[in-house]
Amino acid sequence: MSVQRGQKLNSLQHLLPEGLVVSAAWLEDRGYSSALRGKYVANRWLKQPARGIYTRPGAEARWQHLVISMQSLMRQPVAVGGLSALELQGYGHYVRLGTGHRVYLYTETRLAKWVREVDPSIHFEQRNANKLFKEADIEHAVTELPDLTAPTDHTETSHVSGGLKRFVWGDREWPMIISSPERATLEFLDEIPNRQSFEHAADLFTGLTDLSPRRLQKLLERCNSVKVTRLFLWFAERYEHTWLKHLDVAAIDIGSGKRVIAKSGRLDPKYQITVPENLNGH
Repeated sequence: MSVQRGQKLNSLQHLLPEGLVVSAAWLEDRGYSSALRGKYVANRWLKQPARGIYTRPGAEARWQHLVISMQSLMRQPVAVGGLSALELQGYGHYVRLGTGHRVYLYTETRLAKWVREVDPSIHFEQRNANKLFKEADIEHAVTELPDLTAPTDHTETSHVSGGLKRFVWGDREWPMIISSPERATLEFLDEIPNRQSFEHAADLFTGLTDLSPRRLQKLLERCNSVKVTRLFLWFAERYEHTWLKHLDVAAIDIGSGKRVIAKSGRLDPKYQITVPENLNGH
């Protein structure tokens, strides 16, 4: 019996990589009962950073560990998007983080309570993944992630469907589903004006010189928000990056009628949106 218990402990070290977290249900499904989990915690082979959540002692979990745990181990349909995705991909010089680190997660379901309890210093901001794009892109991308514990060849960052990206993170080269810069930019624009400002968007667009017109075209044609598509095209024309001339604007639905976005702003005659006076000109 002691040999069997030792084998289960060794197996756990393989199943649960250091730094990642799993739920009690995940462990139960793999034969680790409540009594056994309690013993492991008592012997400090496991620890509980939040109720019903377990991790191996040692490495300090960063927010990326939590996202990878949700995606690759527990297969929860969640993706890093908006400003967080842009920062991961090298646009940090144009991202205003503010006080406290906020991580923008896009999902079709409510985040579990433990996500915010493991490390209260990390502020997870949940966003509705279906608001801009109706298709189940995130669920499909997470389902296709490889098993972290299986031997694999060198993993590389790659684009997947829906404007998402399989992003390689950390020394272990773990994959993480995030929004591509093109999709993340549209997600950011959706935050204007209530959570983000025109001025922040202007700073961001300064650095968006290398977006893919092909991915942009697909996303803009699929986008459900007239506000977002109009804002994107308005900023794109303002900064005149080279990818703009490759977009087929006529194929993008920008709706009809006026949209008040900036209160007391000036109406842009082409896109029929109100923008701040100080940003109206080039």
